[in-house]
Parts: sequence; C-alpha cells; structure tokens
Amino acid sequence: MGEFGIEELSDLNVLAAEHGLELTPDGCHLRWARTNPKHPRNWHPVRKSYDIVVISLLEFFTTCLSTSGATTATAAQAEFGTSKTLTLFLYVSTYLLGQGLGGIVFPPYSESFGRKKLYIFSASLYSVFCLVIAAVPSIPSLVVGRFITGFLSAIPTVVITGSIEDMFNTHDRIFVMRWVFYVGAIVSAFLAALLLCIKESRPSLILMREVQTLRKLTGNDTFKAQNPDYMPDLRTFLHLGLLRPLRLFLTEPIVFIVTMIFGVCVALVYLFTEALPPVYEQFGFSTEQASLPFLALGLGVIPNALTRIVDYHIIRRRQKKCGVLKPEHKLTGIYIGAPVLAIALWWFAWTIPPQVTNVNWFVSVVALFFIGYALNELEIVVTAYMADSYLSYAASGFAALSIIRSLLSAAFPLFGSKMFDALGANVAVSILAVLATIFCIVPPLLSRYGEQMRMRSAFAKYSLQVYAENGVDQDFQ
Repeated sequence: MGEFGIEELSDLNVLAAEHGLELTPDGCHLRWARTNPKHPRNWHPVRKSYDIVVISLLEFFTTCLSTSGATTATAAQAEFGTSKTLTLFLYVSTYLLGQGLGGIVFPPYSESFGRKKLYIFSASLYSVFCLVIAAVPSIPSLVVGRFITGFLSAIPTVVITGSIEDMFNTHDRIFVMRWVFYVGAIVSAFLAALLLCIKESRPSLILMREVQTLRKLTGNDTFKAQNPDYMPDLRTFLHLGLLRPLRLFLTEPIVFIVTMIFGVCVALVYLFTEALPPVYEQFGFSTEQASLPFLALGLGVIPNALTRIVDYHIIRRRQKKCGVLKPEHKLTGIYIGAPVLAIALWWFAWTIPPQVTNVNWFVSVVALFFIGYALNELEIVVTAYMADSYLSYAASGFAALSIIRSLLSAAFPLFGSKMFDALGANVAVSILAVLATIFCIVPPLLSRYGEQMRMRSAFAKYSLQVYAENGVDQDFQ
C-alpha cells in the first residue's frame, strides 16, 4: 500500500469503510471495522442461534452414536461370533481412534479454510457410512464404517468450539444393533440438509472474501487481508497446521492440563457404559434394567445450568470492578466440579456390591447423578478456559485434546470390565476416585499460575495479539 498517495489512501479508506473494513495503522492491510455486521460476532442473535443449534444437534447426535457402541457391541457379539473384548474394540475403540485422527486434521484445516463445508461434508458422509454399517453386517464393513464415522465425528465434536468462539464473546459462551445405524443415517442426512443453511463463521475467511470483492470493484489486486490464518499451500498447512497441536500439547502446560482432565472425564463416561450393568445386575436388576442407572449420569447436566447462572453473576461483578475479564475469572465451575467428582466417586465406590450389600441401589444412583454433574462441569469449564486462553486458535488447542480423549476413551472400555472383574467394583471405582481427588489441585493451580503460564507462552500471547488486531470486541487482557 506504500505506493499509494495520500489522496488514493483517503479514497481507499472511504471505500473500505463502505464495506465495513478499515486500513491497519501501517496502511498495508485491510481488517474488520468493529461495527461490521458481516463479522460473526455481530450477526443477529437469530442467525447465531440457528447455526449453533444445528451444529450442536450434529455434535449431540454423533456423540449418542459413539456412546451406543458398547450396547450395540453386546447385541452384535453373538451374530459375529467374536469375543466381548474384540467386539468392543470393533464398535467402540475403532470409532474413537478414527475420531482421534480426525481431531488432528480437521481443527487446523477449519481455521485456515473455513468451517461450513466441513460440517456439511461430515453429516453427509456420516449418513452414508452409518448406512453401510447397517446394511452390510460384516466385520470389514463394520471396521471401515465405524472408523470413518468416528473420523468424521471429530468435525462437530472439536470444530464446534471454534464456531462458538467465532460467533460469541466470553459473556455469551457461558432393535439395537442395526437400527441404531439406520436411525443414524436418517438423522445425520437430515442434519446435513439443515447445515446447508448455516453461514461460514471463520472471520479470516469472510474477510478474505470481502477483500476480494474490493479487488474486483477497484481492479487493484494489491489489496491484502490481515489474515494470520493464511496457508499459501498444502505443504505449509501440513507443516504448521498438523504439527501445531502436537507442539501445543508437549510445550503448553495449560493445554496439557486441560487435555488430561477432559480426556479422563469423557473416558469415564465410556467406561461406565460398560461397567455399570454388571454392578446393578448384582442388585437384582435384569440385563435391560441394569442400563437404566446410566440415565442418572445424563440427568446430572440439569444443575449445570444453575452453575452457569452463578458464573454469569460472578463474571458481571468482576467485569464491573475490573473492566477487563481474564480467563482465570471463569473457573468457578471447576472449583465446584472437581471436589464434587471426587466425593461422588468415593460415595459410589462404597455403596455398591460386592463389598457393600446392605445399601439400597438408589443411594449409588444419586452418586451417579452428581458424577454426571461434575463430569459435565469440568468439561464445560476446562474447554472454555482453553478457548479463552488461545482465542481464535482454540480449535488447534482442541486438536490435541481430541486425540488424547479418543485414545483414553478407546482404552477405558477395553480394560475397564477386566479391571472391575479382577479388583472388584469397589476397589476399581476407588482408583478412579483417587485420580479425581488429584484433580482437586487444578483449580487453585490455574487461579494462581494460569496468567503466568499464558504470559510465558509465545503462542498464547500471539493469539491475544491477533485477537486484538482482528476482533470486533475486547474481552481479555
């Protein structure tokens, strides 16, 4: 832009302003004006609501298909003539290994090339391969179908965090075997159609399109968008985009801590799908009834809404007092969730057979309710903390989280039943309770040292700089 005269720069400023853009102070790039309605943060609430609801439905549904693996494996064991462990591997572990691989590839891709096409691609192919699993009941089709559906499920599961960060500021972020997959094919195909109506939410990609429009209007190809996500070629994408998650996990303490907590929380859900039925069969439940206590884990999400309300009021007070929020101001949920998880696991461990036989089954189900609450609370808060710490690059941070979560979730059901058989349910759950007790040191650790870790992180500081230069609002310091 340096070759333009003062008059030309003035004309360019006027033209850019008409399109909701502005020149950077060095006069070399175009960036968003803070009031531009095309920036996802400034979209109408109805637009945001539609997109988030549809994407969340896709994420929710693929998660349901994922956790159905243990149940469908039990139904399929006799048909395929395979062992229990092998069938669990085919239905559960294969899916999660695919999801782990997808979690490495798709988040950095979405940051560079946008998110909408990925969502449509995911839902459409997910439908196709669910149909393959249902219509061609063989081990090869099962392996291919479950691996690819797992691979595709990483798109809504991991990339949705990036979409939320794109659109909302920190305030607003607050018939067993075959019919499972026939339903999966139908619902994901329906969601693919709904996804056609969402909008691309990656600000850098929308900005590139706006600059291209200005180039056509002026006939001047020298205009450049201020785009820190730009990947000039596939080689650069492979080098930076795919290696970045590994580097984050190995060098960033925040990413490591969040990844391990989230991975264990999700893996516990998969473990309980396999471990709970035998526990409640000892209470005298039938095979079908023994799966019902798992519902208590799901009902645990209800009080999460109350914690969000408390969180909201705390954040409002801090914002009025301090003016600018820090990610550490939003850790109320983990202060509650970590001790609740530890207490609830100890509670559950010693109110179930075989070593405890004189306590009513309902007492342990209440413990499961609080376990469900705590698991959801920890997942919500640590992922929000990751997003707030790495801002527009949150999806790359979640790529590392995705692979670890998938590996742990794939492994836990395989060794879980054997651990429960070998040690007994009481001792096995007590081991999990010890791990949860260790998690209780994380809230004060992040509160005391979180900001120091972010300030020492070149990546977190660069993300904050990029956010300040390219965002349309200011939330953090």
